[in-house]
Amino acid sequence: MRILIAPDKFKGSLSAQQVAENIALGIRDVIPNAQIEIAPVADGGEGTAEVICKARGGGWVMCHAHGPLGNPIEARYVWLSENASAVIEMSEAAGLRALKDGVRDVLRANTFGVGEMLLDGAKRGAREIIVGVGGSVTNDGGFGMARALGFRFFTGEPERELDVGPVDLVELARIEPPVAAGVSPAKFSQMQPARLPLQLKIIAACDVKNPLLGENGATRTFGPQKGATPDELEILERALTRLADTVTRELGCDFRNNPGAGAAGGLGFGLMSFCRGELRPGFDVVADAVELEEKIRRADVVITGEGKLDRQTLEGKAPAGVALLAHKYGKRVFAVVGRAAPDQHVRDTFDGVYELGGSIPQARELLRERARELGSTLKQ
Repeated sequence: MRILIAPDKFKGSLSAQQVAENIALGIRDVIPNAQIEIAPVADGGEGTAEVICKARGGGWVMCHAHGPLGNPIEARYVWLSENASAVIEMSEAAGLRALKDGVRDVLRANTFGVGEMLLDGAKRGAREIIVGVGGSVTNDGGFGMARALGFRFFTGEPERELDVGPVDLVELARIEPPVAAGVSPAKFSQMQPARLPLQLKIIAACDVKNPLLGENGATRTFGPQKGATPDELEILERALTRLADTVTRELGCDFRNNPGAGAAGGLGFGLMSFCRGELRPGFDVVADAVELEEKIRRADVVITGEGKLDRQTLEGKAPAGVALLAHKYGKRVFAVVGRAAPDQHVRDTFDGVYELGGSIPQARELLRERARELGSTLKQ
């Protein structure tokens, strides 16, 4: 029996690789002669770079950058020498791990360090950079990233350059792109920022479809999770609205309503607006990178999983993507998860769902136990 194990991470507990290894141990206890292949997956959030690194034989490199509140940090990303490409997770420079002493300030937090990471990858000679868009503590629409790339943002008269965070953007009146003087907005929309090579392709991998603005946008949906108060939410929404209006007028492009524009506090919008970035579902990007479809085609049974299985799983999360590919080839697909919501529609996506229960410290042993149960079912 050929079994493919392709889970996502259990957030806050185990990496996707660790989840896969423990499921494999449990299966082998029951089916010792099984041909098991491990292919950890992700959907653009944290863990994306690690999954692609392991699958493609990449290596980690370090660069100097700044955290969301300007503190110096050492950020790491994956370098794939086989095709001169980089895999960056924006959370490395604009997520919880990049905060100094855990102090948050959503009105000032910015993505400047993400721009610095892009520049480092470009200087290394990258022809393509994948940006995992998720896990942010920022809500600046890519304002900070754009500043790192050479864009300048100004208020009206008396003119003043803006250089802090999204709280600045409520006064935004003009954007000066880092291109030669006299370039028209229409022409700029076809160009790459001067600090990034024209031939560099940037792919934003995200797992949400939210637009930039409105009730389902970056601020209203994700701002409260980042500690924003009701008053701060109003300021942030006004700031991103002003940014979108000014980008449309000054740069000749408008991506505010594109699915995924609201990802990572609007970084999806920023990557499209300031880098000519292409937004793609994170799972699709990872699946291509690890050649998942071919692995599923070869398997008899597919096992996936994640920390929490619920309605959100069907909105672009990795286990749903794995299930979709498995169904395409008529393969049985099972999910081993930390917790599962009592939602029959979600459960019916899989041929069986095995729920751990228990606590995080017990996760490894519980994974092996549930995998042994699943293995016993497969033997019948």
